[in-house]
Amino acid sequence: MALEKITKVTGSAAYVPGNDIDTDRIIPARFMKCVTFDGLGEYLFHDVRKDENGVDRDHPLNDERFSSASILISNANFGCGSSREHAPQALYRYGFRAVIAESFADIFFGNCTTLGMPCVVAKAEDVRALAAVVEANPAAEVTIDVVGNRVLSEGIDFAVKIPQAAHDALVAGQWDPIAELQEGDSEVAQRVAALGYLPAGK
Repeated sequence: MALEKITKVTGSAAYVPGNDIDTDRIIPARFMKCVTFDGLGEYLFHDVRKDENGVDRDHPLNDERFSSASILISNANFGCGSSREHAPQALYRYGFRAVIAESFADIFFGNCTTLGMPCVVAKAEDVRALAAVVEANPAAEVTIDVVGNRVLSEGIDFAVKIPQAAHDALVAGQWDPIAELQEGDSEVAQRVAALGYLPAGK
């Protein structure tokens, strides 16, 4: 089954401000003892969303106005720190389908891309403008035009950057190398048989 071509992401957004938001803040290490990634969304930003007694702190993702957000907005060097794959998985399992920030840590960016979750780089002033729109109207529709490298919302339209390799992979529906390999199972089997290195059926 072919992967979805990620040409556009549209939805409401939530702004989580801060520079150098690292992967341990996104998903604390103690929640990584899991067999699958399925439940990680529950613990997204846990230690900044909850106090030591499990009571909600003042945090954008605890604000009911942003409960349906599917696009995350943040600032510089988002996803820095350890290279844990669990961080983008937690974002995805929570319901986010794209991230707009001033810059990203490289490994985090790559892990997001292999989930089909675009990370687009915007200027600081454009992030501020978009954050102001979202704060004024949490239901505002935000569109990331992946093909055209732009973000549009109520009264704003600005350019963003996506590294060319990631851009091309998303738009072509070739963003998950493991899925691509699985799609080629029959071709791999044929090549193995032709080479004769392994007995048939091994």
